Amino acid sequence: MLFITKSVEFSASHRLYNPEWDFQKNQEVYDKCNNPNGHGHNYVLEVTVKGKPNPDTGYVIDLKKLKDILVKKVLIHLDHKHLNVDVDFLKGVIPTVENISVLIWDIVKPHITDGELYKLKLYETPNSWVEYYGEPVEIKRFGNEQ
Repeated sequence: MLFITKSVEFSASHRLYNPEWDFQKNQEVYDKCNNPNGHGHNYVLEVTVKGKPNPDTGYVIDLKKLKDILVKKVLIHLDHKHLNVDVDFLKGVIPTVENISVLIWDIVKPHITDGELYKLKLYETPNSWVEYYGEPVEIKRFGNEQ
């Protein structure tokens, strides 16, 4: 089995807060990430596909095809956006790197027809990231826009 990874970058802002909590509780939990005007990150998304190479092409998945999926299905919605306000699939979701990763997986998975989506790794900073392998995770959605 081979594992092939494509990396893409996007910049976005967000605010972390739970609308069911008061400002003080949000401040205690999210600290400066609770800035009412948001704050930004330069994210790096790595998507890994596993499989055996196609004997005719030598590819598990054509990396141009994988990049095209990521650009057209994910980055177009996230790059230079305010995640709480501008991104439909994040409406009502606390836009933590964990929640973003699960929702990106759900978007990307149906489009991987060569190989199998194996892992998604999303860096919020060079020192902080999440790895997700597709196990079901329930994401809470709040009725109010964040």
